[in-house]
Amino acid sequence: MAKEVQIIGLETIPDIKAGDDLAKIIVEAARREGVGIEDGDIIVITHKIVSKSLGLVFDLNKIEPSDRAREIAKRTRKMPEFVELILREARRIVKIRPPYIITETRFGHICLNAGIDRSNVCGDPRVCAALPRDPDREARKLREALEKLTGKKLAVIISDTYSRPHRYAQIDMAIGVSGMKPVKDYKRKVDAYGYRLRFKMQAVADEIAGAAELVIGQTTEKIPVAIIRGYSFEPDEEASARQLSLIELGYRDIFEGIKLTPKSNG
Repeated sequence: MAKEVQIIGLETIPDIKAGDDLAKIIVEAARREGVGIEDGDIIVITHKIVSKSLGLVFDLNKIEPSDRAREIAKRTRKMPEFVELILREARRIVKIRPPYIITETRFGHICLNAGIDRSNVCGDPRVCAALPRDPDREARKLREALEKLTGKKLAVIISDTYSRPHRYAQIDMAIGVSGMKPVKDYKRKVDAYGYRLRFKMQAVADEIAGAAELVIGQTTEKIPVAIIRGYSFEPDEEASARQLSLIELGYRDIFEGIKLTPKSNG
């Protein structure tokens, strides 16, 4: 029998507001759409609705920029209020190369503008969503709530869209992981021809996030959650998306002097 993996987008998720119970909303949408939630499902959730539920949506009209924000804004031709929000949300500024502000997030990703985004928020260009401060923690909380509601054993991935060094266009990647090992290690295993692998590792959490984006989309789809069904993942109660971050793994020095490809914020 051929292997089969399904990608099921949930199309009836309503607009999310601060304080909404995301786990309950997801379970109700899956039931309403007749797909349910089964043992071994991986629930991929875009960071945008997680951020909305956490109240991490900001009106730039209500932000007072600092002197530093005004200076950077002048150099990069950005709104001072937007730059101020970047300074508040970033762990550090990696480099300013006008018009780009390259940052490190609180959880070790290198991207533009601390990942702050205007797309798929509300349509007002002065209203932005910031990234969850700890996506792994949010993924774990959502998984535990989903498992409690369904009685099923699940994994959860929180995804966001990033560029990749030396590659054109963007792809969704995992910024939060719970319940599954994010990396599949093939080192020392033997391939189909008897060769023993030396370095092969597969970023399965990123691949699953990218696959989910095929149904989630980026514009008018309004599908912020996808169920991946049929992929046999390796369970891990201690899993973390930090296992995919070279910075979090202690390789911060390799970024010194390297040209970075920043996240594209739509």
